[in-house]
Amino acid sequence: MRYRRFRSDAAKLVGVCELTILTMDKMIELVVQEPLRVNALDTVFQLELPQCYIAAGFIRNLVWVHLHQFEQSTPLNDVDVDESDANQCLAYEAKLKQFIPQLNWQVRNQAIMHVRNNDAPYLSSLDAMGHWPEKETAVAIRQTAKGQYECISAFGIESLFALQVTHNQLSPREVFDERVETKGWLAKWPLLRVV
Repeated sequence: MRYRRFRSDAAKLVGVCELTILTMDKMIELVVQEPLRVNALDTVFQLELPQCYIAAGFIRNLVWVHLHQFEQSTPLNDVDVDESDANQCLAYEAKLKQFIPQLNWQVRNQAIMHVRNNDAPYLSSLDAMGHWPEKETAVAIRQTAKGQYECISAFGIESLFALQVTHNQLSPREVFDERVETKGWLAKWPLLRVV
């Protein structure tokens, strides 16, 4: 089941249980407490791209930091922007770097990532996220209007808030294992469990 939460309009909620509503709201609450993340979302919003989200560690790491009760967020190693215009990725990345040069922007076109991953074409950013190696990374947020945000997740977010790192069966296990090791997640966030 795919999850979508619109912060300000519960009528637009699709297939979400009460726990998911609360945790989606919590993710948005965590993001808006960090000026750099809000600035990043606003900057991406200004590009006026359809289906354009900031994904992966931008949200995942923030949730893990919160659940570990760390006083400071971990630095943003990169800011993964998922969009759907294959011809403009580098141009969008350059614009974003002009606005916030201290961030390592990585704009990826999800409409063509299936080629690199040897998958069938993805139908949307959400569909593409459903092929990422770990389920907890398949979460994204975008600004939909001033002060309004939408979170999506390919697998729900309960396991993210349960401090799990779960292999996605659509991705090779060795890719998952390599990412868990090279990213150093278990050392940075010792309460995580690989399932």
